[in-house]
Amino acid sequence: MHYLTCFYSLQISVRCLSEDVFRIVNEFLIDELELEESQIRPDADLRNDLEIESLDFVDIAVIIEKEFGFKVVGEEMINIKTLQDLYEYIFLRVKNN
Repeated sequence: MHYLTCFYSLQISVRCLSEDVFRIVNEFLIDELELEESQIRPDADLRNDLEIESLDFVDIAVIIEKEFGFKVVGEEMINIKTLQDLYEYIFLRVKNN
C-alpha cells in the first residue's frame, strides 16, 4: 500500500504508515541482519532476543534516516528495548514531522 492511496482518511493513512514501518523494519532485520522471520515479534528484546549489537544499531539508524527521512537521536535510542518500542519510535517521529 502506498502513501498516495492512504490520504483518503486519517484513519487509513495512520494504518498505512504503521504498516510501512512494520514492513520496512522487518525487511531490514531479515535481509540485512539475517534474522529469521519467526524471530520478528513486537515483544522481542532487541539485544537479548534478536542479538542486535552496537554496530547493528548504527545500521538501523542509517536505514531509518534513509527510509523515513529523519535523523535518529542517540539519546532517544537508549529507551528502545523491544521491537515494538522501535516501531513506535519511528511511527511517532514520522507522524509528528
